[in-house]
Amino acid sequence: MRSTPLGRSGLTVPSLTLGTLLWGGRTDEAEARSILRSYLEAGGTLVDTAHGYGDGASEEILGHLLGELPAGTARVCTKAGISRASGERVVDVSRGSLMDQLDTSLRRLGRDHVDLWLVHTWSEAVPFEETLSALEWAHRSGRARYVGVSNHAGWQLARAVSLAERDGIPLVADEVEYSLLEREPEHEVVPAASALGVGLMAWAPLGGGILAGRYRTTTPADSRAAQQFGGYIRSRLGEDGPAVAEAVATAARGLSTTPATVALAWLLARAAVSSAVVGPRTETQLRQLFAADALTIPAEVVAALDEVSSVRL
Repeated sequence: MRSTPLGRSGLTVPSLTLGTLLWGGRTDEAEARSILRSYLEAGGTLVDTAHGYGDGASEEILGHLLGELPAGTARVCTKAGISRASGERVVDVSRGSLMDQLDTSLRRLGRDHVDLWLVHTWSEAVPFEETLSALEWAHRSGRARYVGVSNHAGWQLARAVSLAERDGIPLVADEVEYSLLEREPEHEVVPAASALGVGLMAWAPLGGGILAGRYRTTTPADSRAAQQFGGYIRSRLGEDGPAVAEAVATAARGLSTTPATVALAWLLARAAVSSAVVGPRTETQLRQLFAADALTIPAEVVAALDEVSSVRL
């Protein structure tokens, strides 16, 4: 698996980062162990989690699995700022909350530091100077080797980098949704990240499975659309989503590969994208994604995919 610097930082990341959103929920610890093993065997090095994933179960499972491996086998990225209370999504990016969440994450993970720590989302409820002070604390205390943000728009990213540079803390990443079904980042986030030397980590690169061909004719009973992510899947399908998914499937047939491989290869060819965060539910699903790292899509196919997905810009 290829590795590349995250933005202009010294942190190298693999083309595919292993996402763990489903761990502790639809993916149990035994399956997670198989997924992690296959990912590491393929040359993967970075696992992405968050304080709020599975109400903490994702980090706990990852901590158990990392404890079975030699130290330094895998790098960890986690995020703070989003949690759940009484089933409701809670956003709190205050200094105290972020500090508490990072220490809780480290305890779950069984580590004294993470390799990358991100503020999970932007919030107008807290002055951003306060939010950044938590990133500075994490960096200076050694709890986080590198820091960054997630789900920040272009102007928010620029503001964050400007304030962080003032305090001598480099922000190296913005983790955002980006795919053939979600090209909004190309308006502001991509230009801002490129100009500022920030690496983009793309979450939901397969649109929750839509670009892998999961919902072309029916909705599988075990799919995300049929379970907790139904609202998200419906929003990404919309009126034009099926046409984009069909174009990806057509390209895959012509290239003798899978739709997921084509969709990932298209994304990884974007200069601003350092890594795609993939969250397979099973080891079998993960193994089908590795081919994307080696696929170069012909220019005429790229142009066709760009055109059909341009409505998502």
